[in-house]
Amino acid sequence: MKKSITKILFVAVSTCLLSGVVSCGSTIDGDKVTYKVAMITDYGDITDQSFNQATYEGCKEWCDTNKIDFTYKKPASNTTAARVESVDAAIEDGYNVIVMPGYAFAGTIEETASVNPDVKFIALDVARGDLLEAHYGKNYNYDPDDAQWAGYQLPSNVYCAIYQEELCGYMAGYAAVKEGYTKLAFLGGMAVPAVVRYGYGFVQGANAAAAGSAIEIIHGYGNQFYGDADIKARTDTWFAAGTEVVFACGGGIYTSACESAQAVGGKIIGVDVDQSYNINKTYGAGMCITSAMKGLAPSVKDKLENVINNNKWESKIETLGLISGTDVDSNYVQLPTASWSMTKFTINDYKALVAKMFSKEITVSNKTTEAPTVAATTKVTYQGNIK
Repeated sequence: MKKSITKILFVAVSTCLLSGVVSCGSTIDGDKVTYKVAMITDYGDITDQSFNQATYEGCKEWCDTNKIDFTYKKPASNTTAARVESVDAAIEDGYNVIVMPGYAFAGTIEETASVNPDVKFIALDVARGDLLEAHYGKNYNYDPDDAQWAGYQLPSNVYCAIYQEELCGYMAGYAAVKEGYTKLAFLGGMAVPAVVRYGYGFVQGANAAAAGSAIEIIHGYGNQFYGDADIKARTDTWFAAGTEVVFACGGGIYTSACESAQAVGGKIIGVDVDQSYNINKTYGAGMCITSAMKGLAPSVKDKLENVINNNKWESKIETLGLISGTDVDSNYVQLPTASWSMTKFTINDYKALVAKMFSKEITVSNKTTEAPTVAATTKVTYQGNIK
């Protein structure tokens, strides 16, 4: 049976006053609230060089700095039931801010948010469509803008951040072509909206950078978020046919692309976080030319700062993208400058590109239902699902 949240908070506050070990939080309606933060991993772990690790590191750094009790829990399996069990366990332990990275948490939100109204849920990359599918099940038609879903209300204790992946996908494709690559490939995980936006943005950016010169792009999905022999067999054929660089976009699926690249001296573009450190160390120096990044750590730090230190909470689904045309490292979608290795496309070139995107001189389509229009000189081969 779940403990009363009121009792949990009373015990936590008492502990804080008596021992000083746990940092006290905000005052709400005259009552002192002690915040404790728990992150729940999705189908990976905190060393995945992707969503879980970036979110974990952001949470831990912020909580350590602010002396807030923090923990994480890894579900026993990749199921909503297991994720719900981890959330319930965290709440039982007194954690009242739950951070969840990834669209797979939509079902968890559906099952846990309303029955735990005093707990704040921060979800990264969970879109309205994900929530509608979890809420309406088989009746949902995968059109989040359909008027019949207008009555759906996000629970008042839930905040969701989604990202403009098409923008950093565009940056990566643009950079790769300007760096001199003319034969590219996109390897997505599952064809969920976020991954589709990455891939279509990549195609748009490469096409724009080519400016009428001939380039080739292979576009496919592994239909899973991990690498295996079947995925590697396909990326082997890509490199054998002349592909120079693969944008590997989907959790651990990058391992197959890296193994293929390692055999022929090919290049990789990382995703979500700066994957150059891991890829270059594991598979070969200089293999990762850049990464299309989401600001996962900044996102969770900003939200924790607001809810815990500033006593501000707003339940909404917020789209995060560019917030500056000059401070490129502050944007929620970006290429990493700290590990920059490209020479033909420089950091200054990148900053000029971002400035144009920020001012809307360059616009990028975020459509996921139809492939981007490209020049006749840009040949895109859509291979669909590999498995």
